[in-house]
Order: sequence, then C-alpha cells, then structure tokens
Amino acid sequence: MKILVTGTAGFIGFHLAKRLLERGDEVVGVDVINDYYDVELKYARLEESGIAREKIVYDQPVTSTKYEHYVFLKLDLNDKDGMMELFNNHHFDAVCNLAAQAGVRYSLTNPEAYVESNISGFLNVLECCRYAKVKHLLYASSSSVYGLNTKMPFSVHHNVDHPVSLYAASKKCNELMAHAYSHLFDLPTTALRFFTVYGPWGRPDMALFIFTKAIMEGKPIEVFNNGNMSRDFTYIDDIVEGILRLIDKPAAVNTNWDSEQPDPASSKVPFRLFNIGRGAPVTLLDFVKEIEENIGLPAIKNFLPMQSGDVAATWADVSGLVNEMEYKPKTSIKEGVHEFIDWYKMFYGYNKEAHKRARIRPSNQIHVYATKI
Repeated sequence: MKILVTGTAGFIGFHLAKRLLERGDEVVGVDVINDYYDVELKYARLEESGIAREKIVYDQPVTSTKYEHYVFLKLDLNDKDGMMELFNNHHFDAVCNLAAQAGVRYSLTNPEAYVESNISGFLNVLECCRYAKVKHLLYASSSSVYGLNTKMPFSVHHNVDHPVSLYAASKKCNELMAHAYSHLFDLPTTALRFFTVYGPWGRPDMALFIFTKAIMEGKPIEVFNNGNMSRDFTYIDDIVEGILRLIDKPAAVNTNWDSEQPDPASSKVPFRLFNIGRGAPVTLLDFVKEIEENIGLPAIKNFLPMQSGDVAATWADVSGLVNEMEYKPKTSIKEGVHEFIDWYKMFYGYNKEAHKRARIRPSNQIHVYATKI
C-alpha cells in the first residue's frame, strides 16, 4: 500500500514508518519538526531513516537513501494548501495521523498549541482524506481520554466525557470529529488509544527518559502521588504491531449497533476505537527499580503530591485487539526497559564508572521537574 504517516520525526511515527517500509509498503512521511522537545533527536530519527538533515526544506520532498520507497516532507498540518497539494500528488491507500502536540502538563501553560495542532491540524487531515477518498484513516488518541474514570481496566466501551486535561479533551475531540466524517462522508476511521508508550528513540519528556537521565547524572527523580501511581507501560514494538494489523483492516459498519444503547467503540457508520496497551499495569516504584537495576545505580527519589492533569492509574482492556486482530502486546517491562537503556547508552554515550565519580551528593542536588508519566 501507499501510506501517509504524519509525525515521522516523532517517536511512534519513526518506528511505524520503518516497519511499513520493511514489509514492502510505500511511505510518505510528514512532520513539522517543532521544538516541543530536542529537535536534534528528531533529526537523528530522520537520519536513521535515511533522510539527510541538510536536504530538508519546507514543503520539498526528500527521498531516503536507506529506503527507496520512503519520501519525507517537512510540512505543517495547518498548511491547508500544502496538505491538499500533498494529497493531490499522491494517492494514499491509508493515512496514519500520529502528528500531535503531546504532553499533559505542557497543556496547562500552552493551551493554544493543542487547539492548533490537535484540532485544527486534524481537521485538515480529515478534509484531505475526505476529498481524496482515502480508504482508511487511523489516528492517535490516548489513554488520557479516560480522565476521571476509575473502573479498571479502561474499556473502549466506557463513557469518556470527563477529561482532566486539555490534551485529553483534544484527543476526545479527535474521536468525535472522526465519527462525524465517518457519518457524513463514509470515511473509515480508527482511533488508536495508546497507553504510555516507551522504548528506544523515545520522547525526552516521558518518565523512562527523564528517570534514566537523572539517575545517570546523580540528580533526583520526582515521584508523583508519593509513588502511588501505576501505568500500563507499552513497548514501542507492540504499539507498532497493533497499528500494522489495524491498517490492513479498515473500519466497518457495526450491523448490531443499537442507537438506544449506543456503544462508544463502534457505530452504524465505519468508525471504531481500540486500546493499544499491554493490559498489565506496573507501579511507578517497580518501574524505577527496573531502571536502577539496568543502570546499576540507585535513584534519588523526591516524593511529591499528584500533579494537575494526571491520573493515579491506567490499565488497558485490550480484548478488542485480541478478539478482532488476534493480537495482544506482550513485551515485559524487564525486556523493554533493558532495550531502552541499551539504546540510551549507545546514543548518548555512557561510562558507568565515570558517572559514578561525577554523581552529586544528595545534599547538593539540583531540583529537576519531570513531566507526564
């Protein structure tokens, strides 16, 4: 197939594009390469995919030197003319929209970024898919949409009308917008509710990255809710495998859908929702312990109360993925954390003995603010 993947300088988009290319698909990648986090990491992901940094010019295609069927464009989803031209120049069989403004706590101080990227940008994607008659649109949602829900595990059949952050609200908005386009224009859409994705080439604003860096540098890590947190950490390869299986099976009408007892996960139009998570939450302190064991150094823990916009626990019900796609993520935390830290040491360079000598005494620690887990 010929597939458009937005956000290919990002963590999940980078890995998805690679897997699609390895299985023989043709991929067009798009990313605006914003500075929400270190752009050097984003350019490094692109270079790992054969996209030379010096050749990247806005709205100009760059062909990969590593994959002959991979073309990348630096492009803003809010560039309506540029997006329309992109869809006119290519006839995409499927679109996977992973480009978005991420992060929960960032939304407390930069709300406009979420409206611009996650809502206005997504509207342009929907419009382009509509006019190009794309056969299947998949898009990133988030476990954050479950908000105030406390019934575990989180199910796509649950109501999610009580978000606790603007980020979560923007992802819920994406699902509503997609349903409207599925209804009005018969556009098959699939929402991908990701659960705390981690692994090599991961985001620097996520817990694993923050904790690893701080422990290696002898700085404290911030443990929110006094450690009474758990997350359904999901390894990147498992996330990508779930997406691959869903790409190949476009959303279809649920002929048993009942408008008097509406199921949020499907519809009488080609619309559906899927959780992609491991289905096995891990406590934050157990997660930290695994990092410590892989690095061989102890963490200096700074226990703090719950932060605004956070939830105490996430846990994915992945029965839909299992029943419909015959797939369940399975990578253990032990294996996944090991893979990440091996990559981190390779990418940033790490000498355990040198780091031990450079570690600061606890009484002289610099306070470090961690972002969303």
